[in-house]
Amino acid sequence: MLTLTLHTRPDVPLELDGVTPDRLLKLAATDIARLPVAHGNRTVELGAFFAVTGDASDGDVRIVGDCSRVKLIGAGMTAGRLTVEGDAGWHAGAKMTGGTLTVKGDAADWVGAEMTGGAITVRGSAGHQCGAAYRGSRHGMRGGTIVVHKSCGDEAALLMRRGLIAVGGEVGRAAGASMIAGTLVALGGVGRDCGAGLKRGTIVVGGPDPVWPPGVRFSCEYAPAYLGVLAKELAALGFPSLDVSGVKVRCHRGDVLHGGHGELLHLTPLQTR
Repeated sequence: MLTLTLHTRPDVPLELDGVTPDRLLKLAATDIARLPVAHGNRTVELGAFFAVTGDASDGDVRIVGDCSRVKLIGAGMTAGRLTVEGDAGWHAGAKMTGGTLTVKGDAADWVGAEMTGGAITVRGSAGHQCGAAYRGSRHGMRGGTIVVHKSCGDEAALLMRRGLIAVGGEVGRAAGASMIAGTLVALGGVGRDCGAGLKRGTIVVGGPDPVWPPGVRFSCEYAPAYLGVLAKELAALGFPSLDVSGVKVRCHRGDVLHGGHGELLHLTPLQTR
């Protein structure tokens, strides 16, 4: 295992673009410490901020310290295991295609933005645009999984094409906006405009009754077997327990202004008659 220990907290954002397990496999610790990284408008060596110890040949990398000002942790990763023992800054896991990224604290905006594969776990909360498309892009997340144990900010799953995002707490405004496909789970509820512009895909919502956008229409109430399959998949990902016994859904369809082929499922207690 290779360990990067933050010894100097950056005063302006530090970018770890390219510092991923798959790219470090054949490098010695001394070579890794000399890798160039961006610090504001300057280029510095990685060792100016991190103590580098251990061996990267097993594809297992651990980053220790408060990295809330460190951007692009795990961005573009194709394979390996990357664990952050603390908080992570903007764009963590962005455009990942494989491997696993675990953040044991909180993560800032754009976690897993436009990722196409791999798995991201955030034990704390995530910021805005989780799994979303960057401004001007046509597609957000197109594969892989993102699990956030606590809450998440606005525009999660914006323009999502496929994959799974599961949030244990509340998700902010415009969750799943303009989704093309994929699955978004928000067990703690959602803010306004959830599913606005939804074309296809599934959004599963817990918590209080959402304020749906005008193009979302009520369809029916039922107890889908699909929830049991979803609960097992989430359990395998280490997501907080989703108990679907005694649960039914109020199924809505939308956004009818964009074809209306998506489904929005609000979880409610099953009342036997």
